[in-house]
Amino acid sequence: MAGLAALLMACCMAAMHIAVAAGLAAAGPVRIWTVMSAGGLLLVYGLIRSGVSKRWADPSLTLAQIVYAIACNAVAYSIGGQARGIALPILAVILMFGMFGLSTRQMLGVMLYALAAFAVAIMAVELRGEPGHSPALSAAYGIMTAVVLLGSTFLTTRLQATRELLRRQKHELARALDHIRDLATHDELTGLLNRRHMLELMRLEQRRVARSGHQLTIALLDLDHFKAVNDTHGHAAGDRVLRAFAQAARQCVREADVLSRWGGEEFVLMLCNTPPEAARALLERLREAVARLQVAAQAPDAPPSASAEAPPAPLRITVSIGFTLHIPGEKIEDTLERADQALYAAKEGGRNRTAGRLKAPGGPAAQ
Repeated sequence: MAGLAALLMACCMAAMHIAVAAGLAAAGPVRIWTVMSAGGLLLVYGLIRSGVSKRWADPSLTLAQIVYAIACNAVAYSIGGQARGIALPILAVILMFGMFGLSTRQMLGVMLYALAAFAVAIMAVELRGEPGHSPALSAAYGIMTAVVLLGSTFLTTRLQATRELLRRQKHELARALDHIRDLATHDELTGLLNRRHMLELMRLEQRRVARSGHQLTIALLDLDHFKAVNDTHGHAAGDRVLRAFAQAARQCVREADVLSRWGGEEFVLMLCNTPPEAARALLERLREAVARLQVAAQAPDAPPSASAEAPPAPLRITVSIGFTLHIPGEKIEDTLERADQALYAAKEGGRNRTAGRLKAPGGPAAQ
């Protein structure tokens, strides 16, 4: 932008010197004006190129460049002689730069500043009383200056409003996309990953394990007697149990582990780069943490029942866990099936326990 501004200013300098060559303006003031204009451009270029301007709130120096350019433009009007009319379209071009870097308040300030600068320039022309000068022409120039400033400022403020609207819409769209993505990959009740996304992650991890040779353990977790909770205390209590379990499980697993809600009261835990012995220890800690949970049978904000003498006792829940080691080369569905068999063994063994079903390649299953 600074380079484009410098190019436009160079064109303005060339136009002024053409006016001098044609005898429409005095050479001395135009030369001094050229030196001052070029000096301002070089100063801005040096500040931006050296990186000094990065320390300031406006590193592109947009406002400073516009203020200085308007001052140069007003001076060009006052010394332009019979060619001073070329200053007006240049003023419109200067204001266009504010469309991309200035706020509405700044643009209004620039407009008032430009009106004042050109009022001083027009008065200076009137006081000098140049030969052949017409006050009516100065009045016409003053009116056109006001028209250019008001029109450019109005268009700039409209553009700023449009940009702000687009920015808000973009932000709202990004939030909506994040929400949609979250709904597509997470369970709304517990906040855990849903079944579809978990399957995708397990297949990705399956391919990574095939390349790296790391161990991958898959665990199926099922809340014991969950149907009885829903039947006795209602689905709202069941939802509180699911949320409490998800929170307790998240606190027990590591950051690298992935927990998902598989369906109903069943959950899947993927333990990456974890041998079965370490997996069993982690799952035991999780099982014990769940057994210590106490979940309110009644919502905290629910009105007390008239027939109940005391609030119902908190709910105690337990979880049964089956886990297995993924064998490189097998389908992830086969690993899940083996984990499900281990979970069935935990249920058959009395619930609230952890069972593993391990299988060496080509060998018998072992519990």
